[in-house]
Amino acid sequence: MSKITDSTAPDSGSESVDTEAADVRVLKTDIQDTVPRGIRIAGAWSWRLLALFGVLAVFIFLIMELRLLVIPLLVALLISSLITPVHRFMVKRGVPKGLSVAVSLLGTIAVVAGLLWLAGNQIAQDSGEVKDRTIASFEAFKVWLRDSPLHIGDADLTAYLQSLMEMIQKDSSALWSGALSVGSTLGHVGTGLLLTLFSLLFFLIDGPGIWRFIVRLFPRRARPAIDGAGRDGWNTLANYARTQILVATIDAVGIGAGAFFLGIPMALPIAVLVFLGSFIPIVGAVLTGAVAVFIALVYNGLWIAVIMLAVVLIVQQVEGHVLQPLLMGSAVKIHPLAVVLVVTGGAMLAGIPGALFAVPVTAVINQMTRYIAGARWKNDPQALAMAAPRVADPDPNPDPVELSGLAAKIAGAVKSGAAARNATEPNPKAATPGTEATPDTPATPRDSDSSPSA
Repeated sequence: MSKITDSTAPDSGSESVDTEAADVRVLKTDIQDTVPRGIRIAGAWSWRLLALFGVLAVFIFLIMELRLLVIPLLVALLISSLITPVHRFMVKRGVPKGLSVAVSLLGTIAVVAGLLWLAGNQIAQDSGEVKDRTIASFEAFKVWLRDSPLHIGDADLTAYLQSLMEMIQKDSSALWSGALSVGSTLGHVGTGLLLTLFSLLFFLIDGPGIWRFIVRLFPRRARPAIDGAGRDGWNTLANYARTQILVATIDAVGIGAGAFFLGIPMALPIAVLVFLGSFIPIVGAVLTGAVAVFIALVYNGLWIAVIMLAVVLIVQQVEGHVLQPLLMGSAVKIHPLAVVLVVTGGAMLAGIPGALFAVPVTAVINQMTRYIAGARWKNDPQALAMAAPRVADPDPNPDPVELSGLAAKIAGAVKSGAAARNATEPNPKAATPGTEATPDTPATPRDSDSSPSA
């Protein structure tokens, strides 16, 4: 009886497993019969999209938390994409790398400082006259308020100012905390500026080496695609930076020319401030436009200030809705509507930094995705060289032409090695039952096969 019990135990277990499998199949069949196929496909896509958006949300959250580190790095990358061609040009002409880096970095700082000095120096020279004209304009404004239908006299204006001062005194604690906040912000700006200069210095000194280190973190099979996509994205970033300079120049010329033809003094400093402010989305345009309108109001009166305001608004509208979408769209290969949408979305998510980096980040991601999806690295010798075994390279900053030659040499060596192995190894397909082939001696026919009777 024990033997019979032991022999039947596995059968009962298998029957239970078969029963569970049958229940699962029935359940799957019921689901397929009950839930339409379109709903099942939509559900499968939905949870995958939710997972992707969740990862993206966590990534954006981390970037916003680390913004004091991320923003200086992005600014350094933008500036580096502009001055790296100058640095490489000097290196190819025989200038030592250290000297080339110093000239490129100091030259960039000198250009920006020169523009700021040009604008600030003329404003400082005319500051006394601006002060006197501002006081005179304020007195004329008080006269206009007294003679206007509002009939606001000096006593009423003094009372309004006194109530404003009392309100400021009541909210002194909030203002003090705000001042501390401004001081903290200024400290963050100073730290970010130092980090930007430090990062820019190393990007110029060993940018290709840093990129090769990043690429080698990926598996060998993925390195050609990553390297080629990164270089393509870098070219797109450089195109964006050059186009942004062109757009800022057009803004500066438009507003500066308007100020010049309206007879507004300090037209050149106004143009310089507009050029520099164009690199700061939203706030830069508002502040520089306000300066231009204020100077027109102080020096030329109300109606000239109104005309200047119209000029500023027209130039900014053309820049925001025509130049930015068209020029940026063609430079970074993004549709103009997408440019407007990503700038708006970036401003909503991260304010001014979001509006500043929305277009370049989107353009770089778009170009890298298209490069990988099109498998363009398969025809890119420089990208294919990243998959080759690491060789000694005395030049830490190799030229793309040299990398192409290195890839060609590696490919030739691989082909010659394969040909040599094919020549020395036996070929089983060519052997016949009547022949014997060895790697050292050629195959010789047997005597029976070589006889005339055969």
